[in-house]
This record gives sequence, C-alpha cells and structure tokens, in this order.
Amino acid sequence: MGFGVSLILIAVGAILYWAIDVSTKGIDINTVGVILMAVGAVGFVLSLVFWSSWGGWRRARRDVVVREDEPLYRDRS
Repeated sequence: MGFGVSLILIAVGAILYWAIDVSTKGIDINTVGVILMAVGAVGFVLSLVFWSSWGGWRRARRDVVVREDEPLYRDRS
C-alpha cells in the first residue's frame, strides 16, 4: 500500500466517522470509519519506514571505474 492509497483510506474513514449521520441496522458506519482511518495510518507509517529501502527519492548510485593500464591524465606536450 502506498502513500496515495493510505491517504484515501484515511479520508474515506474520516468522512464516514465525522460527516455521515446515518443509523443502519447490522453495521455501524462510525466503526467502519475508525477502522479505515487506522488501516490508512498504519499503511502510511509503513510506507514512510520502507521508503528509503525501496528506492524513494535518493540519487542513483554511480560507480567510478579506474583502469590501471591507462593514466588518468595524459601529457599533451
């Protein structure tokens, strides 16, 4: 689960918890909202923790290869 999905789950959970005022039989909409917010928050935190290990915004590693049979600087005289 990435950042986007986590934020969507948190937003939908918040809407269900604070903005919807409907009483239904058999399911509590407020509880579903709390569960969605909790799952979204856990997913967001896990995405932050594993961001650096999966790539993230860090620069690509570049190796420098130095060949010993060629001089680094050539004399142009």
